[in-house]
This record gives sequence, structure tokens and C-alpha cells, in this order.
Amino acid sequence: MQQSCVPMAGQSSAVTWQCDCLAHRFGNAADNGTRQPRYPTDMTDAEWARVLPLLPVPGWMCGRGGRPEAYCHRTMLNVIRYLVDNGIKWRAMSADFPPWDCIYAFFRRWRDNALVKEFHDRLRARVREELGRDTQPAAGVIDSQSVKADAVVGTDSRGFDGGKLVNGRKRHVVVDTLGLLLGVMVTAADVGDRTAAKVLLEQVAEAHHRLALVWADGSYTGSLVEYCLATFALVLAIVKRSDDQKGFVVLPKRWIVERLFAHLMRSRRLVRDFERRTTSAEAMVYWSMTGLMTRRLARSHPQRG
Repeated sequence: MQQSCVPMAGQSSAVTWQCDCLAHRFGNAADNGTRQPRYPTDMTDAEWARVLPLLPVPGWMCGRGGRPEAYCHRTMLNVIRYLVDNGIKWRAMSADFPPWDCIYAFFRRWRDNALVKEFHDRLRARVREELGRDTQPAAGVIDSQSVKADAVVGTDSRGFDGGKLVNGRKRHVVVDTLGLLLGVMVTAADVGDRTAAKVLLEQVAEAHHRLALVWADGSYTGSLVEYCLATFALVLAIVKRSDDQKGFVVLPKRWIVERLFAHLMRSRRLVRDFERRTTSAEAMVYWSMTGLMTRRLARSHPQRG
């Protein structure tokens, strides 16, 4: 199975081998040609081997109705990765991809049914296992990032962050000590960090029962510390910059979440918020992180032969 190849002039973009995804084995994907990998964002065979067992089972295979999918799951994942990494428009998909409306229907279905989060969480658990960690983290770091919003973002979900001087949205995230995402919530940029943290930490604490300690910066001080301890049994430790420090200083624990933001900025779709709905913006963050984790898993177990 080839991993990356650019076809010569007159050569078909379809290949003769069949994919082993569920859409090919049990769905209608065999009716459409199998796309040949050609872009840097396409999953290698090593990545696909690690991803395949972790994919959510489609509803049509569990008797929940729906039509069996007509496009290869590997192809659909590659398309979403291509979109997130390159920041293109939905209607500007490459000609060798499935029709853009089929791709968006796939993205919307995974977003609305929380399948992208389920897939992301399975990948995170596998990465933690292979690093010798428990699948459920005991500590994390919380922070926020303000980004400018595109013109398609309505006034109901955008605002002005006076501290960062950004008119747009704010991404509130919690990561574990490895820098892997535990939860994300997108709000208008004028929503305070403490206000959003109450909702986000509640979601993260319910999903990760071992979580007992979260580091944060000075914007999370005040009543939030007592609220987290009394409501979630969660210790919120504030990491502050010393008053006598000058210039750039790497602060303990806080650099972990800053590294996550640096990774998100490498995905061009996330440099600015282009999504009409905040749920779509959150899904894009999850998709960006799945690409990071699949590459890590493939490097830890390279495919032989």
C-alpha cells in the first residue's frame, strides 16, 4: 500500500487496492474509487493502522438507522485534516476529494454526535498508555486564548477582549501534564476567564474523575479557587510571575498549555476563527489535536516492511 505518491499525467487518482475501513467492508464505499494519497496531511499506513481500531462505529452498523456511508473513512479523515491544516474553504476542496457537501455532512455528523471528541479521547488515552501514564490524568493546566473572528461570526458569539485588544472569540482549554487536550470551550472574547472556567472545569471534572489539581495563571484568582474546591473537590493552584522578574521567564506548568496554543496556531484553520457556530470551532480544535496524536502514535510504532 503506497503512502504518498503524485500521479503522472494521465494517471488515475484511484488505485486498485481496497481499504479496510468499515465503509469499504460493510458500506457502499466500494462504489467510489479509492483516492491515492498525495498530500502531506494524508495519513501514512502506520498512522492508519493505529487509527482504525479507535474509530467510532457508525450508527448504521448499530441498528440506529441511516444509509451506509459511500466514501472511505480514511479518505474522509484525510480531507478533514487537509482542511484544518491548510485553512481552505469548504467549497474549495481539491478535485480528487469527495464532493464538499458530503465532506461537510461527515464533519457535521461527527460534531453533533460528539464523535470527534470520542475519537480524540481514545487517541489521548492510547498516547498516555504508551508513555506509561494512567489513561485518566490526575493534574492539568487551564488557560485561554483570544483570536480574531472572521466576518461570518455573528455578534451573538463574538466580543472584544480589552486585555488582548482582540475582537473575536476566546478558546478556553484544559490540558494534562503532557500537553494533551482534556476539554475546550469557545466563547465570545469578552467572556471572563473565571466565568468560563466554572463551566469548563465542571465538564472536565465529570469526564475525568481522577483529576484533583489544576494549575492556572493570575486571571483565575478570587472566588473561583474556593468554588472549585467546594463544588468539584478540585485544587486550583495559581502560578504567578514574581514581581522582581524581568523579561521573558518560563513559568512552571504554564508553559505546557502555551505549547498547545503554539500547536493550534500551526493549523491555518485555527489562526482565525472562521466558524459560524462555536461547536464547529471546538470541533476544529479536536481535529487539530487528533492529527498531532496520530503522528505521535505512528512514530512510537513505525510500520515495518
